[in-house]
Amino acid sequence: MISSQIIQTSIDELKAITKVDLNVYDLNGGTIASTTDMQEITTHLVVGFATSPADSQVIGPHHLLKILDEGELLYVLVARGLSDDVYMVGKIAACQIQNLAIAYKERFDRNNFFQNLLLDNLLLVDIYNRAKKLHIEVAVPRVVFLVETKLEKDSIVTELLKGMFSNQNGDYITAVDESNVILIKAVEQDISHEELSATAETIVAMMNAEAMLNVKVAFGTVVPELKDVSKSYKEAKMALDVGKIFYAERNVVAYSTLGIGRLIYQLPINLCKIFIDEIFGDNVPLDLDEETLTTINKFFDNSLNVSETSRQLFVHRNTLVYRIEKIQKSTGLDLRNFDDALTFKIALMVVNYMKYLDSLEY
Repeated sequence: MISSQIIQTSIDELKAITKVDLNVYDLNGGTIASTTDMQEITTHLVVGFATSPADSQVIGPHHLLKILDEGELLYVLVARGLSDDVYMVGKIAACQIQNLAIAYKERFDRNNFFQNLLLDNLLLVDIYNRAKKLHIEVAVPRVVFLVETKLEKDSIVTELLKGMFSNQNGDYITAVDESNVILIKAVEQDISHEELSATAETIVAMMNAEAMLNVKVAFGTVVPELKDVSKSYKEAKMALDVGKIFYAERNVVAYSTLGIGRLIYQLPINLCKIFIDEIFGDNVPLDLDEETLTTINKFFDNSLNVSETSRQLFVHRNTLVYRIEKIQKSTGLDLRNFDDALTFKIALMVVNYMKYLDSLEY
């Protein structure tokens, strides 16, 4: 519902222009906003007019008018003045407040609509009916961006996003929990992954520059219709979770680039434990030191090339070989062998996934 402060500002501006006093009352005769004290207008008069079939009524210098929304009475407006234009000014004020009330109601209803859409709380027929009523295009490609934030900062993130993306362009911003802000963005059907990533990078940079926030942004795939937006939201949510486990260094994570991490994320924990036990037995590498992790990651990044890895790490080739052989002795896997390297890479990701699940239990 529109706030009393908005109504007060509106009638103050009208009085400044027209010199006509305006008061707005609720259906019980309580004052919502006023430009002057109209002691002659009692609660009894307001309630009596509200329950009458008349749209307007004149009591001395006072003109009483009803403010409606789709036939439902919202407020009673009283205009007072001695000029012949008082009634017309009252009609203009009533029309303006009515339009404001409808706009704020639509804004609230849109937010509620998108929240239920994302959570799959709407039937297909309800999606189309409510979208039509709220003037939301149905057959427009959209993608969901999920911005991870903190509870005390979510309002700042929301306001910054509203400054970057506009409803006029078909973009909508909402939230369904306390830790993430959601951007539902209208896009071209043939938009590239690079363009989507650039949008996410822009959001990250803007949050850092304007609010000193180090946020993470995840996004799903482009969906062709409004009814499929929840699919893109679920993908973005999975991308955010998977990114925390396997790609913690990234500020932007796309569902389409999750790779094997997405597969591991969906494995039952019991299957993970069996797999790790078969690979490592009692020598599970739960806490590898920084040097070993850097060596392994750089070796994988260079496609198991010993010479290139040693050059980039600024170590002698023999030193790198020594480190690899040390890992082989403790795990039984030779990272210079492709099959062993692949097994170790997957096993290491599974271990990280299991550690993440353990952290959620505490």
